[in-house]
Amino acid sequence: MIEVILLERIERLGVMGQTVKVRPGYARNFLLPNKKALRATKANLELFEHQRAELEARNAAERAAAEVLAAKMGKLTLVIIRQASEMGQLFGSVTARDVVDAALEAGHQLTRLQVQIDMPIKALGLFPVKIKLHPEVTTTITVNVARSPEEARVQAEKGAAVKKAAAEKAEVEAAFGAPTEGTSGVEFSLVTEEPAAEAKKPAKKAKKADAAEGEEKEAPKAKKPVKRSKKADAE
Repeated sequence: MIEVILLERIERLGVMGQTVKVRPGYARNFLLPNKKALRATKANLELFEHQRAELEARNAAERAAAEVLAAKMGKLTLVIIRQASEMGQLFGSVTARDVVDAALEAGHQLTRLQVQIDMPIKALGLFPVKIKLHPEVTTTITVNVARSPEEARVQAEKGAAVKKAAAEKAEVEAAFGAPTEGTSGVEFSLVTEEPAAEAKKPAKKAKKADAAEGEEKEAPKAKKPVKRSKKADAE
């Protein structure tokens, strides 16, 4: 492990100015060549402290620009046309390069490092894809994978309908609470302590009734007459 000084925020690692320990390969192949960190030497520490104000000001300006771009891209949907089987499985997969090319056609310039595909896209449909515009700014766009522009339009309409229904359901649940099992629409049950107490009463009555029935069944056994033999009657 070697120590480096971060020149920007790195997810799950640290923030600007922080000294962290990383694997030599990670530092040599990613952090140092991409100017995201400096080796934690005495000279570099002094250099960073001398340039800290300038670096923080530049980072704040880049973050503000990224936030403006994120607001514009928040509702962006990119259509990617691919061949697929009858079951909707792609002959291949959608990669970060495909997303970059589609974004460029839509007027947005991205790099492959900014595109974060959590799960491989290997089927037709609508998929959320994260775009990291700045170390502290991330937005999510929609990738519409279809076999034709017409199919993409149909998928987009269905996706909009599903989102609208989900939003309406969320509003209803926020206003009235989540529905219980066996209910639909806006029918909801209010849970209080009184029904629980009333529910216990029938149980007690049922136990008493069972006990009474048991006594009735046992009573006739006690009243059965004892049979007397003919010999005893003759005596």
